[in-house]
Amino acid sequence: MDSCKIERLEGRVNGAFVSRPDANETGVVVLSGSSGRVDIDRARLFAGAGAKALALQWFGATGQSPGICEIPLETFCDATDRLISRGCRRIVFVGTSKGAEAALLVATLDPRVNAVIAISPSSVVWGNIGPGKDGREWPERSSWTWKGEPLEFVPADPTWERDYRDGLVSYRSFFEKCLETDEQTLRRAQIPIEKATADLVLVAGGDDALWPSESFARELASRREKGGRPLSLLVDPEAGHRVLLPGETTPRSSLRAHGGNDAADARLGRAAWAAIEAALSPKD
Repeated sequence: MDSCKIERLEGRVNGAFVSRPDANETGVVVLSGSSGRVDIDRARLFAGAGAKALALQWFGATGQSPGICEIPLETFCDATDRLISRGCRRIVFVGTSKGAEAALLVATLDPRVNAVIAISPSSVVWGNIGPGKDGREWPERSSWTWKGEPLEFVPADPTWERDYRDGLVSYRSFFEKCLETDEQTLRRAQIPIEKATADLVLVAGGDDALWPSESFARELASRREKGGRPLSLLVDPEAGHRVLLPGETTPRSSLRAHGGNDAADARLGRAAWAAIEAALSPKD
């Protein structure tokens, strides 16, 4: 029987804290993507693996930006503070899509992050999705700030024409077109993963229809390896943007194409789980 206790959080840290009485000293921050979902189901999965899990709401709550626009990365450091206050000695970030973008960035800035599990990640910083605190979506701004300063990002290409797959908009070609910008812009927008000391697990589907997460994951892996640091890279050529970890049944998006299929998305999640479990394990 599931013995997880769920505690709703509001204020400086928003979301839900999920744990079991026999939880160990690993704390997991669970970050969803642009849906803004407080992913309690995934937090329960990690709590079931023995961790204390915090499903974080990082935009859309009272006092937060309504969209992914100039989100202070300190928001995620606050989540780490909360887990440490709950007795956690190993901090793991699990992020999907924009949540993975955030998790990777935080690991380059906060040495208290011991591991990052980046699912369908980006290797660069992107512009805002939705409005900032001022209610405006345009002109385009960074998704993130640090110490009050916006991070450099790859700007949108206004000449992109919509692409469709299975009747839904596929944004993969949008991101690929934006990446055709000049090398200096791309270099400034890179997530400097080589600066992170955290353990790293990268999970990506080759059939991702939202953005080219496999290419992003391989770029991150290449830069990480050049820095002499280990990582785990899990890729399935038939999986899409949505990766299903063991037991998950997250429904497919009805708003945009994600690619992949149920079987491949679940197969990639199962293949990644051993590396994820290793990342959760407290190190001596």
